Amino acid sequence: MLKFVALLALLGSFTVNAQTLKIGVLAPEGTTWAKNMDEMAKEIRAATDGKVKLRFYFGGSQGDEPDVLRKIRVGQLQGGIFTGKTLGEISGDVRVIELPFTFGSDGKKALATLQKMTPFFDEQFGKTGFKSLGFFELGMIYFVSQVKTSNLSDLGGIKIWSWEGDKLVEAMIKELKLVSVPLPLPDVLSSLSTGIVQAAYAPPMGMLALQWNTKIKYIVDFPITYAVGAFLLDQKAWAKIPAQYHSKIMEISNRYVDKVNTANVKDNNDALDVMKSSGIEMLKFPEADVKKGKELRAAIVKHLEGNLFSSEAYQLLNKSLK
Repeated sequence: MLKFVALLALLGSFTVNAQTLKIGVLAPEGTTWAKNMDEMAKEIRAATDGKVKLRFYFGGSQGDEPDVLRKIRVGQLQGGIFTGKTLGEISGDVRVIELPFTFGSDGKKALATLQKMTPFFDEQFGKTGFKSLGFFELGMIYFVSQVKTSNLSDLGGIKIWSWEGDKLVEAMIKELKLVSVPLPLPDVLSSLSTGIVQAAYAPPMGMLALQWNTKIKYIVDFPITYAVGAFLLDQKAWAKIPAQYHSKIMEISNRYVDKVNTANVKDNNDALDVMKSSGIEMLKFPEADVKKGKELRAAIVKHLEGNLFSSEAYQLLNKSLK
């Protein structure tokens, strides 16, 4: 009888410790990103003796990012890879890294600043119930348009897609005097086709993945901001993973995040080349707009400091930039 009880206890322990983590991702299946995540899942499974399994749902099959976040909160998913607006809903402080006109086209400075601020961001995610497995560098964000513009002022009045409820984008659109058209991300392509929107914004590799390049004529060669993503797990799911595996999972995750980031830099450069070669025109703005961008940035900060992100986060950004 004692042996039987001991066997049941052992089986019960195995059941508790074995975890399948379901992760929602917008990145399409077959992309470099998706391939790396699949490889990471295999390595984590092997390193944890099959106790931890990551199951990725690519291509938005679990819905847009807000849908994935809602499903995590009700326990249907255990994690997701999120970008700006949704990260801001989890912890607004992370959005300081995406303030417009902060880095220009200096991707190396942007990544170095992100790395300096990562411990702070991770701490803020922890306060809201999430464990971060790493930040992804999505790259510089460009305006794409069906309307030719020669400077920042010419952007006024253009109908541009925005994620509904994105305070940072709303502040930027207000200062640039654009017309905001809030839509779910999957609806942007058809809306560009029908004229519901005339412009959108994304890193170049995102434009290709979403096929926006087939509906736009111009790219403004004046990056407006630097975009990041993060791989977040529900802290409750993380806590159920045996503690002896935590450091190994983080080591594997960090390694694959670095691989994705390296690939993203190349993919963004390649995507720009593809769009140029397909006849999409790159619009150069005058140098005076660089100064104007700094003025717009200051106005945007006034809207958002204490409303989206804390003064502490903004001060840390300035310190990291120095």
